[in-house]
Formats: sequence, structure tokens, C-alpha cells
Amino acid sequence: MSGISVRSWISSIADRGRELLDLPLSTPQDPFAQLKAMCKDLVSQKGEARGTAVAREVVRMWETLPEADHLRFFEMMQNDFSANRTEVKKASEAFANDPSEANLAVLTHASEPARQELLRRINMAPGGTRAIVDMRETLLGLIKENRHLEPLDADMQHLLTSWFNRGFLELRHIDWDTSAAILEKLIRYEAVHEIKGWDDLRRRLATDRKCFAFFHPAIPDDPLIFVEVALVHGLADSVQALLAPEIDETAPEKANTAIFYSISNCQSGLKGISFGNFLIKQVVEELKREFPKLRQFATLSPIPGFMGWLRTRQKSKSDDADIAATVLAAMSDDDWIDDAEKVTELKKPAMMLCARYLATCKRGKSPLDPTARFHLGNGAQLERLNWLGDTSSKGLRQAGGMMVNYAYHLDDIERNHEALMNDGKIAVSKSVMQLTGN
Repeated sequence: MSGISVRSWISSIADRGRELLDLPLSTPQDPFAQLKAMCKDLVSQKGEARGTAVAREVVRMWETLPEADHLRFFEMMQNDFSANRTEVKKASEAFANDPSEANLAVLTHASEPARQELLRRINMAPGGTRAIVDMRETLLGLIKENRHLEPLDADMQHLLTSWFNRGFLELRHIDWDTSAAILEKLIRYEAVHEIKGWDDLRRRLATDRKCFAFFHPAIPDDPLIFVEVALVHGLADSVQALLAPEIDETAPEKANTAIFYSISNCQSGLKGISFGNFLIKQVVEELKREFPKLRQFATLSPIPGFMGWLRTRQKSKSDDADIAATVLAAMSDDDWIDDAEKVTELKKPAMMLCARYLATCKRGKSPLDPTARFHLGNGAQLERLNWLGDTSSKGLRQAGGMMVNYAYHLDDIERNHEALMNDGKIAVSKSVMQLTGN
């Protein structure tokens, strides 16, 4: 569209639509009641201009709705914008009598809750996509104590999965010249290894580091997910070393390994919608083009579920329950890391247990550990355990200070993925398998 952005064009439609309305600009005395009425009006709209204007008002009212009314709003969306039971029953009976494609189409249409159409129309507004993502973030904060809202969440996730399809995403390289607004969000969103201010961020964007993020055109200034990469020689075994202030200016020329040391999802409202697998695979392709000497692509990853698993293990009837209890007792506080004798004594049993946890413990066909589930599901191999790989309080609390390398062997990715998905087989290196003692 020449000379005008899509967002500006949509906004102009909404402005023209406002001319057709007598919409209040001030906060209504009963914001919830007015928002409810505007939602009903929005679903009934046929005209594009007026519909877009109403959608903008719905977004404005949602953004200013008192927190105390959030639960009422979601219950209204679920209950007042459900599917028409009478139409569903009629269509289902017709399909039962004649299971034709035509009757199936009618049944499918009748079964779709009106709230899905409401959300699609809210999405017409300037900033509508952002608003719906924020809505779902708020909903997820309420849903643990309000499980009856799970159908609404399912509808939101269904639509967002479609709208945030990989085909719509843009991969961007983030460096020190990226806008300050986006850089600030990296500091805020970092979920694995805290970014301690601007100096720390500058270090992570130095010549021996890379950062890539996915963006969506409807939210162009807010990353969906980002990955931090270190260019090094050989597999990294310590996050302390990776986060050290020293910069290797020669790394781009001599590095043979790219280490993915942090992957952070940025939008809580997009929980359950996976971007990471696409991100890693595309970043690998980008790095291969820019640095042809790279031969290894691997992670240096936390093991967030290990200590919790140990607490369960010690109460089990497993043959290593007593060992788990001993390790837990020795790691009951962070002071053990300062006792050289205790560090030496703990290494073998702790690594054995951790290797068993990562290599053998599953829920169904999927690895039990969430980070393992992500990388192994992407086709990586459980490559190496690293003793004292993360000695921060968080690292000690989560995994007794251990970290793990998941290696993306490019020729094996698809085979590893299929073996896990179909047979529940985890790709494990010989060195890790030896640690298990099996």
C-alpha cells in the first residue's frame, strides 16, 4: 500500500467509523456494563468502518477496565458469547442422519462459539492484537482459581496460534544499534540469566556474541522470543565464563561453535504457542551463512526440574532413593559450594542422578525436564553434563549447580525428533549414558 502503513490505514478506517457513531470519549460511570454492550454491538456489526471504530472502543474500554472487573469480563465473554445450543443440536442431528460434508460444515459453523468472532473483530482495531495478547495474560493469571474459564482460554489460544503462525514472524538481529525501546525490553524479558543493566547488555551484544529475536508485524516493537548466542571454541561448560566481561574480539574469525545460552519467551499471553523450535533452526541457518567455520551448534542450558525431582526421588522405592536423600541433605544450603571436600564427594552421585533424570525420566514419551523437553523435542542430543556449570543461587537451587549441553547435530535433527515423538527415544551421547550407570 503506497505511502501509508497498514496500521495507519486501519486507524483511518476507525476514525471514519467514529464519525458514524456517538461514542463516549470519557470513562463511563459503569465501565463494565458499557464494555459488555459494546462487545454485543461489535459482534452485530456489518460495516467495516463502523465495526473497526467499535473495535477500537472495545480495546480502549478493556485497557481502562478496573482490575476488579476482569473476572466478570471473562465470564461474560464465555457465557454470553457461547455457541447457540439450539443450532448445535439441530446441526448435530442433521449430521447424524446424513453425515455429508455439507452437514459437517453446518455443524462446524454452529459449534464455533461467538466469542471467537468477537475476538476476531477486536483484532480489527489498531492495537487489537496487542490487546488480545494482554487479555490472555490477564486470563492466565486468573484461571488457576477459575478453571471454568478454560474453554475461553482454549479459544484464545486457538486464534493466537493461527495469528502468530511462523509465516507471519520476522527474524531480526539485535545489536547495540537497535532501538533503545527494544533493548530495554531485552533487559526486562530475560528469563534465564538476569541482565544487570546496560553495561551487562552491551557485553551480551559484543563482537563475540549474537542475539536474534522474532517479531510479529502487529506488534513490531516488542519481541516475542529472543535467543542469545556465544561464539566460542569447543563446547562451553560454564555460564560464569560466558557471562564474564572479557570480550574475545577474534571470536567471529576463529570460533567453531555457537552456544545458545539463553532463550527467553517475552509474551506471557502467548503461553503454549511455540516459537523456539523455529527460532533456533533459523538462527542456525543465519549463523552458518555469516560464519562458515562454525561446526557445532549447542546449548548451555539450565536443568530447572532436577532438584524438585530429587525431592520426589528420595521418597520413592527406587534403588537410588537413598543416594538422592544424601545429595539433597548435602545441598540443603548454598554453603556446600565453598567446601572443596564436599564438592568432590558430591560430584559423582549428583551427576549420576542428574544423568538418569535427563536421559531416562519421562512423562509419557516426553522428557520430564521442561528444558530437555524443548531441545530434545527439537531434535537435539543430550550431549554433556557440566559440574558447577552455574554456581549462582538460582543455579544451585534448580540443579545443584549443574548445566547441560544439548547438541544440534544437523544431520541427526530430524531423526532424533522422529524417534522421540514416535517412540519416546531420547538421543543421548555415550558420555552421558555412562554417567547413568546403566
